[in-house]
Amino acid sequence: MSTLSRIFSASLFIGSCHLFGSGLSLPAALEILDTNNLEIKTSALDLQSAQSDTSIAKGYNFGSLDLTQSAMRSNEAGNVFGFKLSSRQASFGDFGFNEFDMTGSTPMQQLLATQPKDLNYPGYQNYYQTKLTYMVPLFVGGKLSAYGDISERMEEIKKLDAEQMKTEKRYELRKSYYDMALLQNSIDHMSTIHKNISTLERTTQMMVQEGYAKKVDLLEVEARKANVERSLTEMEANKKLLYHYLSFLLNTPITEIELPANDYPASGINEADVLANNTDLKKASQGLEIRDRMVDVAYAPFLPQVGAFAEASSADDTFLGNFNDHKAYTVGAKLSWNLFNGGIDKNALEKARIEKIKTTTQVELAKKGVALQYDKIRTEIESLNSQVNSLEKEQELADQIYKNYEGRYHEHLASMSDVIIKQSMQIEKVLNLQMVKNKRNERIFALEKLSNGVK
Repeated sequence: MSTLSRIFSASLFIGSCHLFGSGLSLPAALEILDTNNLEIKTSALDLQSAQSDTSIAKGYNFGSLDLTQSAMRSNEAGNVFGFKLSSRQASFGDFGFNEFDMTGSTPMQQLLATQPKDLNYPGYQNYYQTKLTYMVPLFVGGKLSAYGDISERMEEIKKLDAEQMKTEKRYELRKSYYDMALLQNSIDHMSTIHKNISTLERTTQMMVQEGYAKKVDLLEVEARKANVERSLTEMEANKKLLYHYLSFLLNTPITEIELPANDYPASGINEADVLANNTDLKKASQGLEIRDRMVDVAYAPFLPQVGAFAEASSADDTFLGNFNDHKAYTVGAKLSWNLFNGGIDKNALEKARIEKIKTTTQVELAKKGVALQYDKIRTEIESLNSQVNSLEKEQELADQIYKNYEGRYHEHLASMSDVIIKQSMQIEKVLNLQMVKNKRNERIFALEKLSNGVK
């Protein structure tokens, strides 16, 4: 093997160790989430459906072209005469002329009273008609353009829903990563405590054998060790649950992840970021535009409506027979204008205007509500930051106090109960710190979600 091949093979090996040995990194997980998450896929399909609705709404502007093929057989007098006339096959015989006395000897009164048998009792007639009809609305009071705009606004709302779903899932994924980091940090602390108490257990056993400690002291240590082991078992179970949840989010099995460098996701989001990027506010803005176009729709009945049509057809007593000779064309236009309907249109227009004013007020209320929510979350983060700083100092102090009491116990200056009490305080500080950090991280991520993922 050449030197270049060895270097290439070694680089592949190192790269694979970096990718798989340290677990799935958060940036890589976010990429998998965007393509694999089932809820994100569903929201993308909803957006595609809305795009189809927009195409449907705009399609009405182009009218409709219909091909109709008719095939009939009848001996009903009106139908037979109509069939022949439509297919340009009518003759004077169809009017009963063969029953007239062409010598002129029949009195006129008797002639007028004679019923034409060929016209009243015709034989069966076949009729085949091919018709092409195009109808297009020329002006319908602006309703079609308004409905097209409304569909576009609805499509934009679905797009915002898709973005919001992606933001929500990214929020859950990032929070899970930081929850795992906090949990691992707590497991490390509890493992250190377990290691210390195991050392204390061995020391106490020796002291009991030498008569320097009582059996009850050893029982207290063993009970405390079992308590720590129970806490560690619970933490490991929570860790497994987090991996199950990550597998669900990414729609792929996840057994190991690369923990964030720290357990504190910093965030510099300000109020302007939130107001500019909040999805609910964007959707409310689109809703206001929809209400504005609904006013135009409600005004349309006050205007005339104009449509046009063109028709080409051919008919014969045989299918497609004499097609060119029997062609016919028709073009036309129609205007309709409702002048009175009991004030229904007037009241519908007034209702649409009121709904627009109502939506405008709701948009302003939503902005104030989001701003209030931002202030609330910011205040909670500041309070939790203060609690974290305080608890970190308390935990450091509890660690030192436990070490001090453990040393004093060896020197017979403190009882085992005192040592266990101090260790309980140490464990309590570890768990309290994890709980407060979890709350702080949740509030930071909630702030990011409020700004639609802007960090």
